[in-house]
Amino acid sequence: MTQSGRAVPVTVKNRWCVKPIPVRTLDLLDLLSAENVRFFPLATVLNLLEQCGLKMEYLWIALGSALGGVTRYWLSGVVARRLGESFPVGTLMVNVTGSFVIGFIATLSDPGGRLLMSVTARQFVMLGLLGGYTTFSSFSLQTLNLARDGEWLYASANVVLSVVLCLLAVWLGQIVARMINR
Repeated sequence: MTQSGRAVPVTVKNRWCVKPIPVRTLDLLDLLSAENVRFFPLATVLNLLEQCGLKMEYLWIALGSALGGVTRYWLSGVVARRLGESFPVGTLMVNVTGSFVIGFIATLSDPGGRLLMSVTARQFVMLGLLGGYTTFSSFSLQTLNLARDGEWLYASANVVLSVVLCLLAVWLGQIVARMINR
């Protein structure tokens, strides 16, 4: 299985993959053994996905999107129950806080920043979590519905406040991160 303590690359062919795909090491195959499958059932699925060419980054982004979407749903609901639904304050709050966080994380994790994040971690947070959390499509639909209902003041306020506050939040996030980076 190994030569001088190092795993040997092999080619695996299974019924889910169309062609043989080189596996990096036998260590991946060891995870598929009967005793390991019992303790690490997710390892089997992850190895199969990797063998079929699906990169783990996609799974991390998908997980982040799911978590961000659930968080958006929860926060929007809390705000709507407390402040009412005549104006989409929940969506506005989600977009402003998401803009702040993306500005903060982007600046803090830049090459000169204090926070050392892997590319995958940045993708998880910025593309996945915040991509699922912020709601530009919801903003657009709610604004259109306000305009259709003749609520021109609310529709206009939603556009102006969303754009101005989200840009301000990204800028403030960068400022706070730069202060931490010093």
